[in-house]
Amino acid sequence: MNQHRVQEMMRLMASRIDAIASHLSDEEVSRFIKELMEAKRIYVMGAGRSGLVAKAFAMRLMHLGMISYVVGETITPALQKGDVIVVLSGSGKTRTIAEIVQTAKEIEGRICLITSNPDSVIGNMADSCVVIENYRDKVPDESVEFDIRQMLGEHRSFAPLGTLFETAAMTFCDAVISRLMEITSTDEAELKGRHANIE
Repeated sequence: MNQHRVQEMMRLMASRIDAIASHLSDEEVSRFIKELMEAKRIYVMGAGRSGLVAKAFAMRLMHLGMISYVVGETITPALQKGDVIVVLSGSGKTRTIAEIVQTAKEIEGRICLITSNPDSVIGNMADSCVVIENYRDKVPDESVEFDIRQMLGEHRSFAPLGTLFETAAMTFCDAVISRLMEITSTDEAELKGRHANIE
């Protein structure tokens, strides 16, 4: 098995994320940001590692002064009409998530999906969808092909990372926060003022 320095793997991941960013739709991103800006309250959710990214995003939204909650937490209030749910799901078809989205639609909540698979159960219910896909360049050195396949999740049984979706989604969400800071003229001092002080 080929062995590479951690730094090389980080650069490889960064190149994948750069390619993903280059293919993001401006229209999809603008629609997503509009949904966030118009939301009464923002709920976030995801399963597994996507759920961890969702929690980080909810925290940053709170730092911005927006009302945000994580679906499934004990203190999360009932969803109401006009609220937005941001769903992170690479497959767009995780059963437990899809069932919650269906319930949210019945309550007339707005669904914003971040996914690699827009043509999916959740994708078909979403009001807004940002597609994060894995774009691969030609590999000049075949010795790294195996490692690329692992990181992209094409050999899941051998890949501790499984997929780059969550890493790219985390980067996307942080970039959205930066854009929202510009739109709302929020500076970093205001964010720090809302940061937890009883940890």
